[in-house]
Amino acid sequence: MTHTPSTDPDLSHVGPRDKAEILAQALPYIRQFHGKTLVIKYGGNAMTDPALQADFAEDVVLLKLVGMNPVVVHGGGPQIETALNRLGKKGHFIQGMRVTDEETMEVVEWVLAGQVQQDIVGLINQAGGKAVGLTGRDGGLIRARKLKMVDKDDPNKEHDIGFVGDILGIDPSVVKALQDDAFIPVISPIGFGEENESYNINADVVAGKLAIVLKAEKLVLLTNTPGVLDKTGKLLTDLTAREIDELFADGTISGGMLPKIAGALDAAKSGVNSVHIIDGRVPHAMLLEILTDQAYGTMIRSH
Repeated sequence: MTHTPSTDPDLSHVGPRDKAEILAQALPYIRQFHGKTLVIKYGGNAMTDPALQADFAEDVVLLKLVGMNPVVVHGGGPQIETALNRLGKKGHFIQGMRVTDEETMEVVEWVLAGQVQQDIVGLINQAGGKAVGLTGRDGGLIRARKLKMVDKDDPNKEHDIGFVGDILGIDPSVVKALQDDAFIPVISPIGFGEENESYNINADVVAGKLAIVLKAEKLVLLTNTPGVLDKTGKLLTDLTAREIDELFADGTISGGMLPKIAGALDAAKSGVNSVHIIDGRVPHAMLLEILTDQAYGTMIRSH
């Protein structure tokens, strides 16, 4: 991707020796993660700000070029909202989940699998990579069924939230075939059911399950927060799965962080070596988190 000099960060103040140090610091990480799979959940500001979009695409391409296997899973809540508003449909949520009738599901599908996915594929290709867009339907990747949502106050009551899916199984063979062939898979979180119907699935959940099935080295979740914060608002940079359980129990982790962390925890307990929840608002946060010993978010280690 060519930059006009005016938009390039000015690095002339960094001496040659410091530049060499920075590059040398990345070497052990490149060696350690060479040939390993990284599942990256792409969402939040990193996905809507043009400068951050370009940074993200460059990071993904660089990780691929140094021998890692990045797999991107993306969300698209704001884009779905915009499309529904244009059609005069009002988004309706129950317990934080979008109620998805048939018409809404059609919109979800063309926004995620069409517009959003193809934008990301284009950005990665422009940055010099070879991205390929997939949905859960491609190669039978994500089998799903209707999500049964139990009422949080009354366990005997169930909410019907339409075409929202629960993952039955993931067949990663199509992803593996692409990875082995220098491609970067970009996956929309849409699953298919027994009757060939489509289901909208939470992208964090898809990324977590995919990381487990692919036996990924890392799961990286880009968010609009600095990471997991303690009660005083300080960033917790390095946690074990057990420590996370304790943060759940005492209420430190709550709200929108709950589903994210639950999926992250599941991955860490199921063989993914480390899960990184990082601030997607920081330029090149992903590269900094993976290739340096600086923390740009929270790392959850499996043990």
